Amino acid sequence: MHKYFKMSFLFTLCFCITALQAQTNKDMDREEYKISKQIGETFISDWPVLTSYDQEHMARIAMPIGGIGTGTVSLGGRGDLRDWEIMNTAAKGYIPTSENLRYIGPFFALFTRTTDGNNDTRELEGPLDVSLYEGAFGSPAVNHGFPRFESCSFKAAYPFGQVLLSDTHVPLNVRIKAFNPMIPGDADASGIPIAVITYELTNSTDREVFASVCGSMPNFIGMDGSVLEPKGRGGAWVAMGAKDNKNAFEKEKYAQGIFMSSKGVDKDSDSWGTIAITTSSDEKISYRTSWSKGEWGNSRQDFWDDFSADGQLESRDPNIEDRPMASLAVEVTIPPNASREITFYLTWHFPNRASWTPADDGFSNTLTNYYATKYADAWDVAEKTIPELPNLESKTKTFVNAFVNSSLPSVVKEAALYNTSTLRTQTCFRTADGNFYGWEGTSNNKGVCHGNCTHVWNYEQATPFLFGDLARTMREVEFGHATDNTGMMSFRVGLPLERATLFNRPAADGQLGSIMRIYRDWHLSGDNELLRKLWPSVKKAVEFCWIQGGWDPDMDGIIDGCQHNTMDVQYFGPNPQMGIWYLGGLKAAAEMADYTGDKKFAKTCRQLSDQGSKWIDENLFNGEYYIHIIQPPKSREGIAVPLLKGLESKDLGNPAYQLGEGCLVDQLVGQFLAHICGLGYLTDEANVKTTLKSIMKYNHRDNSNSDFNCMRSFVLGDEKSLVMASYPGKRPLHPFPYFTEAMTGFEYTAAIGMMYEGQTDEGLTCIKNIRDRYDGRKRNPFNEAECGNNYARAMASWGAVLAMTGFHYSAVDKSMSFTSIPGTYFWSNGYAWGTCTVKENGAELSVLSGQVELDTFSLDGLGTKKLKGKMIAEGGKLNIQF
Repeated sequence: MHKYFKMSFLFTLCFCITALQAQTNKDMDREEYKISKQIGETFISDWPVLTSYDQEHMARIAMPIGGIGTGTVSLGGRGDLRDWEIMNTAAKGYIPTSENLRYIGPFFALFTRTTDGNNDTRELEGPLDVSLYEGAFGSPAVNHGFPRFESCSFKAAYPFGQVLLSDTHVPLNVRIKAFNPMIPGDADASGIPIAVITYELTNSTDREVFASVCGSMPNFIGMDGSVLEPKGRGGAWVAMGAKDNKNAFEKEKYAQGIFMSSKGVDKDSDSWGTIAITTSSDEKISYRTSWSKGEWGNSRQDFWDDFSADGQLESRDPNIEDRPMASLAVEVTIPPNASREITFYLTWHFPNRASWTPADDGFSNTLTNYYATKYADAWDVAEKTIPELPNLESKTKTFVNAFVNSSLPSVVKEAALYNTSTLRTQTCFRTADGNFYGWEGTSNNKGVCHGNCTHVWNYEQATPFLFGDLARTMREVEFGHATDNTGMMSFRVGLPLERATLFNRPAADGQLGSIMRIYRDWHLSGDNELLRKLWPSVKKAVEFCWIQGGWDPDMDGIIDGCQHNTMDVQYFGPNPQMGIWYLGGLKAAAEMADYTGDKKFAKTCRQLSDQGSKWIDENLFNGEYYIHIIQPPKSREGIAVPLLKGLESKDLGNPAYQLGEGCLVDQLVGQFLAHICGLGYLTDEANVKTTLKSIMKYNHRDNSNSDFNCMRSFVLGDEKSLVMASYPGKRPLHPFPYFTEAMTGFEYTAAIGMMYEGQTDEGLTCIKNIRDRYDGRKRNPFNEAECGNNYARAMASWGAVLAMTGFHYSAVDKSMSFTSIPGTYFWSNGYAWGTCTVKENGAELSVLSGQVELDTFSLDGLGTKKLKGKMIAEGGKLNIQF
């Protein structure tokens, strides 16, 4: 643990636009970590690239494009748009179709004409995945009948996705560039309901080429994709709900295109709102607000013939269906050996969101999305955002370039960066008051496990270190609303906040981890007023551990009561997972109590922490790892009433679903967060190091073919993983239910713990195992699943960035520290961000956005430097010599 010293010094923002040079790290980025995806590319033209996927590794790619709390549409690996999740619900696999056009969904097409009169028209996508061809009535793939490009590859550095298309029959090469602004520390700029899609057309011939790009999509307002019904003998499934939808052409100062609205969808519905497909107002365009109505493919044929004739669109009878298809075409002439870009903006506005805890109690069951307070409708989004996009794209590129070019192994950067996409999926949302909420994940058509679940969100580190304001709202909700007067925190919060404690159940790990998280977020933000405001509830949350029949009723520093936890069961008796969470919560509480002047409480917490730490090392450490001593309760009556709710084990004399003598993958999760918080070791350092080596020894699997799994399979065949628990010792007859599974959030926790203990190669191996499984061919690289898609716990992966850079920042102590290993490292505290280039005898610190105030700067092993109170303005840079 670093010691920080105070002196007055202000280090303030000077936004640095200097382009960052690509850095290599010979010590870390070893050849064995480079895999078939060609991870590690730095640039393609003007957009950064971290990972390249060839044509064999793109079938499962679906990169979310949308803002925090707005929903998304995903860019598919071949250039298609899928997973239309813009109407307040998950809709995995959903591609909306028009009423009269089975298998025709949103798509873009390219028309080209050369000077010698050769025309070509084809969909702007790569080849269909062969697995989509089977069907009793032919291929069920959406948009299956259109000609496509022969060759395709996908490149990504989230939130930037690129699809490269080429074909020997087409005179142009095409690069699809899609993104949504993502700027750390600026949740509003990162929360715009827009997908920006640019088609870069490159003419490598010696002849001029006329081109037209046409985007087509149905007005599917009312059809959120969560409910489907069969239609027709061909077996197509279409979404229900659209009625009397209208398309209209609009043109204003910055945007022109098709505005989609609905007269028939209930205005209180989650799926009521508006959509727009637009381009810049100065482009040469043609359009139609509806396709013709026909049978046996006539409507599709009519569009294709019309567009293929000259790249322009003729109008058709408007709004003849409940969900009419609209098209917008943009024309451009491309000189020889030149490139031109055509950009489309997909925007949406669906203000209503159903409460995840509906009740008949007089409070509203409908929430309003935060972004709906910023924009009037989808057209307003386009008009306000288009003029700001150059600046927003530039800031996003500055962030991604700084991160991608940092001196970390590529798999670490990929795991950390790509899991941030979860913040922008339907796993997460913001309400009109600005508060940030998250499910645990989503099923294919709805959220899964509501309520900012504390024992899951304990693990993730992306939100506090990238969007600190959002993390602080979660702490305000937990301690300001979800903690009652007894100190019991409902580990699932109800909405609206008048229902915050409706769930009325505590989780031991969730509550104790939340105490550590408020300590973390206090130090990252320096928001002393927030701590003072919440401290009474934080103190009560600690004291709740000591209630009669509670987790530590005799106040000996040992958690041994009935402990509901993230395994969805109750543990009885002392165990490392809850016990070390408790030590971390006590240590954090002592520090916060000191700050608030509550010295007596601070002393109590420290005494219990020291006492418990010693006991755990002496009684739970078996020489290789920490075990669980199962202690059945003497009676049901001896358990505090709040802890009795939802007991899974019916025979409390011999409780089922215990860990016992197993080697648990995340038994040191409390230590994981303690390192991130700068709280030091919670138990003996040597035992911590030995335990992590034992996890690698006993829980690592080189393949999964020979392992029995009694639950869900997230790992198959020859894939490598860390399983949840192994049993070198005696196994209970019925261990906790997930013990044979492997889930990425838990794997990251162990891997990052290894990195903090100097076991870097082992940690990198575990992270590489995960990312090999999410390779684009087998699974979506932007959707690590656990109990649902885009699972929040996987954002623990950001912790690897912290572990390998040694980054720690405190706005309270005005201190910052890094590893002394030479390299260039990205840093972010949730409010400001930049890079630090570490050299043999010093460092250069750069602030690229935001501001920091520093009294001391440390490099691990080189010491701490007191700073001289100098204002750093020019370039946002500070050179520090040791």
